[in-house]
Order: sequence, then C-alpha cells, then structure tokens
Amino acid sequence: MKKIRNTVAYTFLAIAGLLTASCTKDFTEINTDPIGKSSTNANQLLAPALVNVLSTNLYRNWNFNNQLMQVTVEINDSEGRVFRYDVRRTWADYTWNNWYQNLTDLKDMYSIASQPEHLNKSYQAISLITQTWVYSLLTDTYGDVPYSQANMGKDGITQPAFDQQKDIYADMFGKLEQANDLLKEGTAIVATSDPVYKGDLDKWRRFCNSLYLRLLLRASGKSEVASTIIAKIKEIVDTNPGEYPIMEDNSHTARILWNGTNSSTAVYSSPFMVNIRAVDFRSMPICDFFLGKLVAWDDPRVDPALGINSVPRLGIDKGADGYVGIPSGSAPGAGLTMQAHFNSDTENKTTLQTDPNTGIIMNCAEVSFILAEAAAKGWISGAAENYYYKGMAYAINYWMPTYITSPADTKFITYVTDANIKWDPSLPLDATGAGSKSKMELIHIQKYYAMFLVDFQQWFEYRRTGHPILPKGTGLANGGRMPARLNYPLVTQSTNPTSYKNAVAVQGPDDINTLVWWQKP
Repeated sequence: MKKIRNTVAYTFLAIAGLLTASCTKDFTEINTDPIGKSSTNANQLLAPALVNVLSTNLYRNWNFNNQLMQVTVEINDSEGRVFRYDVRRTWADYTWNNWYQNLTDLKDMYSIASQPEHLNKSYQAISLITQTWVYSLLTDTYGDVPYSQANMGKDGITQPAFDQQKDIYADMFGKLEQANDLLKEGTAIVATSDPVYKGDLDKWRRFCNSLYLRLLLRASGKSEVASTIIAKIKEIVDTNPGEYPIMEDNSHTARILWNGTNSSTAVYSSPFMVNIRAVDFRSMPICDFFLGKLVAWDDPRVDPALGINSVPRLGIDKGADGYVGIPSGSAPGAGLTMQAHFNSDTENKTTLQTDPNTGIIMNCAEVSFILAEAAAKGWISGAAENYYYKGMAYAINYWMPTYITSPADTKFITYVTDANIKWDPSLPLDATGAGSKSKMELIHIQKYYAMFLVDFQQWFEYRRTGHPILPKGTGLANGGRMPARLNYPLVTQSTNPTSYKNAVAVQGPDDINTLVWWQKP
C-alpha cells in the first residue's frame, strides 16, 4: 500500500512540473520499467526532449503569445480572454510543467555524455545549449525560478530553491561559453539523433552563440551589467568573430521540420495538427495589426499570386471583405465578424496548420535584428541599415526561399521602396506612443514578423522594449497593461511553500504585473 501511495504521489508531482520533488529512497524500484531498458545513451535523449519542448512552445505561441501580441484575436465576449489581458492563473501550468519535465532528459544527456564510457563533448555542449534555451524560456516567462537545484529529486532535493533571474542569466552565459568551447573539438554525434541539424556541429555552434546574443541583448538594459554585456556583444561580433560564429543565413536557422522531413528515421508531428482541430484552427481570425501592415506593404508572404494555388504563402484565407483582419482588445458586445484567418484546408491549398516549416527555435533573421539594434546603439561596427535589410530579407526568404534570396535581390529592393519601409537615419533612436517613429520601432516591427511562431519571443521583446507599438482597444482588462510575466503554478505554493514564499519576497507579488529582473529600471 505504501508503494502504491508513493507512486500516485510521484505521478501527481511530475504532472505538476515539480519533477524535483518526485524522488525518494524507493524511486528506482517504483519507476524502473521491468520490460524496457533501465539505462540509455545521450543520443537517445535529445530528439524526444526537443520535440516535446518545441511542441509546447508552438501550441502556447498559438493560443497565448499570438493573442497578446495581436497576431490573432478571438471573437469572444466571455471572461478570461488573453487578447484582453485577462490572464487567469491556470495559464501558468502548461509551460512550467512541460519545460521542467523535458529539462530532466536534457540534463541527463550531459551527465551520460560526461561518463568515461560514454564521453562525448559535443553531446555535453548540445545539452548545455538546449538547457539554456529552455531555462531562458522559464525565467523570461516567470522571473525567478528553480535553477541550480531543479530536477534533482533523485539527489534528495524535493523542494528546490528559486534562483534570482540575474544569477540565472550569469550562469546561462557561462553555459554557452562552455558549450562554444566544447564544440570546437568537433566530436561526432549520431546524425539521426539530431532533429535540428542532423549532426552538423558547426551549425550547433552558430546557434549557441546566436542564443548568447539574444540573451545578452535582453539583459543589456540593466545598468549593473550593461558595460560587461555590451563589451561581450562587441567581442562576439567585432573583436573575435572567429571564436564566436553566429547564424548568417537561413541554412543556420535552428528548427525542427515536422512530418519527418528532418530525419530519415523519425516522424515529428506538428502540434498544430495534434492539439488543434482543423475547424478550431481556421476559426481563429487574424488581427488587423498583423495582417494590415503586410497587406499595406504588398508583402510577398500575403500575395495570393506568389503563393500556391492562389493562396498566400502564409496560408491565409480571405474573409468577406478580402484580406482584412479584425481589431484586438475590443469590448464585449462590439459585434465583430469573422474575416481573414489561417487556412486549415489541406486540399490544393497552402495551410499553416500542416506546414512543416513552423517548428522554429531561433532563426537567422532574429540575429540580424539583434545586430541592427546593437549597431544603431553604437555598440558594434557596421551600418545598422545593412543588418536591418538583411533581417527583412531573410524573414521573407524563410517562407519564400526562391523568391527573395538576399538583400541585394532586385525584387527585395523594389519591395522595400514601394512599401515605404526603408531605413531612415534621421529618426531618433527611440520614441514611444501611438504614431511614434524611431529606429527602434523600424527594427522591432520587422523583428516582430521575423519572430512569427517563435514561442514567446514577440512578447518578451515587447516587454523589454515597448516595441512594436500596439494599439490598445477599449475592452482591455488589467488596466490596459501588457502582462509582465505569468504567475507561478498554484501547486508550487503547496508543494514547495518555503521556496515559493522566499521567491515572492525577493521578486515581488506573484501576479502578472510584477516585473522580472531585466524589466526593472
């Protein structure tokens, strides 16, 4: 009976995401599969963890990030609507649970690859990179989180402390430095174990340092570390680029292609197909903020003539009034009607729901916009406008690789000119408020489109910069304030009360308006 009770408890806590609390002295006996293997190799852990994390990210991108960031918007008058900033506590559980659960495998990959009989420095490095990726999602979503003691239930740590975000960032920087060094040795990995790069270690190294740039930029607004961070960005880009290769074109983009197209031995199913019914997918209207600008620019990604079977490349079906979106943040009873939406019909049409290219972890276009911001602020050499144009070109190239190949492409130059989105050196660096124009707004509106479908990155960057400038509807809850974080899952309060209380005492109230470390002045 004791063993049955313990097994139930372990299962509950794992589901709650507190895997760190799911182990006691009889863990091995209870959790050993009597039929399957009791041990594994590092190469067997990578793909399942990455696919699970990316599936979590894409699903929540669809129904959380896109609602906050005016990519899509529901027609719904009920309470608890994310697009109205009415974010309930239950939204916190799904990502917390899944991210921590899969971190167990990513951390175990490092441990196994460090054993003498399984020593492989490349798997060690990939473990550090992917751990950093997932931990960055956790801390940027919640703030202070379990980190140094996380996923250590088997070591007897059942109530892990919450680390402060500033310390988490410092350690993530260290992990990426270590990973970059480990990958220099070029120890081969099993190509079929790698759903991202098929064993190409040069590309893993480029992803490592590109992720490094993302996180450095995110923390660059903190005065206590700004000078060190700016110096590091300059070292990566200007002073020592040979030691820190980064993404330079879309062949370096970190992604998992769904439907098995990135592996000869596995089929990875898109969460858009697994978790969302076709009728629900196409019942989500596109927001006017997202679609209206693309239409006004005559952007090739929404041009039916350049798509497939007269459907735009992003798989958009027009509404009664054509390729028109609806406003976000409207008050209940506004009487909005369905307009354009992303298509889910697979018969002779382009459809985003079945598109294998939606599994993006980080892309080359984002890196270019990181460099554009750094150059505009004078941190690195090179013209900000060149990075700006490169980011725009590669954002389009990702979805339309044969239409625009580079910023020098005549079609791209014509597009930028006709759309009136050329770089303007006369603009101030930054300005906020409706209708404001600035270099930061130019960069970040394009970065917004480049990060389409990339987990919560649009939301994170908006919280960091206030860009792009989003219109605010009259029906917004929360005082019209964009949520600054998600609260901690409720189960954390009961299963890890001391650490939870300590975290709240340091960070601030456990609600959606408490700023995380890199957001605070």
